[in-house]
Amino acid sequence: MKFTEQLAAAWQKNNSLLCVGLDPDPAKFPAHIKNQPDAIFRFCSEIADATADLACAFKPQIAYFAARRAEDQLEALIAHIHDKHPGVPVILDAKRGDIGSTAEQYAIEAFERYQADAVTVNPYMGRDSIEPWLAYQDKGVILLCRTSNPGGSDLQFLKARVGAGDTAIFEHVARLVADEWNTSGQCALVVGATFPGEIARVREIVGEMPLLVPGIGAQGGDIEATVMAGKTAAGTGLMINSSRAILYAGKGEDYAAAARKVALETRDAVNRWR
Repeated sequence: MKFTEQLAAAWQKNNSLLCVGLDPDPAKFPAHIKNQPDAIFRFCSEIADATADLACAFKPQIAYFAARRAEDQLEALIAHIHDKHPGVPVILDAKRGDIGSTAEQYAIEAFERYQADAVTVNPYMGRDSIEPWLAYQDKGVILLCRTSNPGGSDLQFLKARVGAGDTAIFEHVARLVADEWNTSGQCALVVGATFPGEIARVREIVGEMPLLVPGIGAQGGDIEATVMAGKTAAGTGLMINSSRAILYAGKGEDYAAAARKVALETRDAVNRWR
């Protein structure tokens, strides 16, 4: 099944626009698992098992695994989610961006080694750096557009001369992806919840294309403003990510139950505005 088909099915089946980010920091793990050799896998898999029926996607961040030489645990985690929760797509948050020959290797890493259903990609080296990802016709390619961090404005909000007029760089990226680069039909864009005005502008440009929206929860993005700015006419179109607020909701042996409680509250808060 193609990524966009999986995502649409998860939106409907789980009545959810919530994407659960998996950013494991062992320093924040409950004491009873902190020093176990498979602690990262155990922590993330138990969070996934507790929240799978509340999520439209999971988003493991590759740096949190690679920094601790836990790539094997990332492979095991994605395999676990596919096996136990096959309807929920897994987005590998890698933000890769390089020349075509190197991008080919990164695509093999994401889609063949890790078996991710989608990956985040940096578009700022142009179309030839994106084409190796698009060669995987059933996989999602989620391109950075308007990111949630304050420094995103250093480049993404600058004006550029395109044709006869000026446009912001993030608007140009949105238009390029929607009009020219989405040859697989599996593209999406990253647009931060901290900028609801820009979410609305991107939605205007790209139509029904899915948007991955980080920035609620710990980063302070407003749920109501995010949903109202980014939802499609059908009340979908969004993967609203929350990571730390869900992952570290509990500090004891009931951490997975605590994560589920926050995930349920977040999903329902999003649904109030759909």
